[in-house]
Amino acid sequence: MTEFIPPAKPIIGDEEREAVDRVLRSGMVAQGPEVAAFEAEFGAHFADGRATVAVNSGTAGLHLGLLAAGVGAGDEVIVPSFTFAATGNSVALTGGTPVFADIEPETFTLDPAAVEAAITPRTKGIMPVHLYGHPARMHELAEIAEKHGVALYEDAAQAHGAALDGRQVGTFGAFAMFSLYPTKNMTSGEGGMVTCVDEALARRVRLLRNQGMEKQYENEVVGFNARMTDIHAAIGRVQLTKVDAWTETRRRNAAFLDANLSGVVVPPVADGAVHVYHQYTIRVTDDRDGFVRALREEHQVGSGVYYPIPNHRLPSLAPYAPGLDLPETERAAREVVSLPVHPSLSEGDLERIVAAVNTVAGAGA
Repeated sequence: MTEFIPPAKPIIGDEEREAVDRVLRSGMVAQGPEVAAFEAEFGAHFADGRATVAVNSGTAGLHLGLLAAGVGAGDEVIVPSFTFAATGNSVALTGGTPVFADIEPETFTLDPAAVEAAITPRTKGIMPVHLYGHPARMHELAEIAEKHGVALYEDAAQAHGAALDGRQVGTFGAFAMFSLYPTKNMTSGEGGMVTCVDEALARRVRLLRNQGMEKQYENEVVGFNARMTDIHAAIGRVQLTKVDAWTETRRRNAAFLDANLSGVVVPPVADGAVHVYHQYTIRVTDDRDGFVRALREEHQVGSGVYYPIPNHRLPSLAPYAPGLDLPETERAAREVVSLPVHPSLSEGDLERIVAAVNTVAGAGA
């Protein structure tokens, strides 16, 4: 029987297990020295040395980053609708209003023209998502932010190591969030990292993650328990030593797919952009769902559809966007398919993926 090729496959090895055992033997399992070391190492590796704060999920990172940046009731933050719901949720959870703008068809990231059109006197900030591992149009978005006197934030959940014109994502905005969920390019089991433009903002994030206190029982603000454990940090520290090699493998796998797929629209890469291929996302213009089903059932090739329902049409977030028309977002939601690109793929797996996609595309699904 042909073995199924999964769309994603977290890599957890003996080194990660040994790191967890080390922490368990130490007796220091809550937020402690492993978290502090992970924060310093992650910030140096992915954010040009920016102050970095570890939290217990990517969503918590967005939420606390926005709160620390001063977003609250009455404020609007412009975000894409074509992304995971956490982006819009995090704005809503501050008491602010997510304002959904359309995306560019090539990169699936915020369209600067659509952002410009969405600016109002209540706009507090702009928060692009570096979707699938491709950087958003940060130069143009920064110009818009500066022109209108609003802040720029980054949802870099899927973009560890992505860059634009030699500058790492996570260093453009007042803060950026990286997710460490198991299917991301690296993981801590669960968690997130917030990179901050200065120490003052980082301190506010630290207060908010720890019940509002820096010193025990001296609570300065109303906060949360969003701490990362040393167990998770230990896993993340090991993964951090491996992620660059994994990313290069993802990029090689993507290059193979680019060169050999036919009958589908492969993902373009903008000039000056480093794409880290959290997802390798193609477009299927005719019967996408039939295409996905045929890959799975006839060829044992898994895939993912991220995201079939745009945020502005989700029951939870639709009240923020009555009557909103986002044509490129809707088209992407109908057409996207993410193929396996993860580092565990063998040469034979890649050849099978190409043969399956070309066969199904040629048959018209």
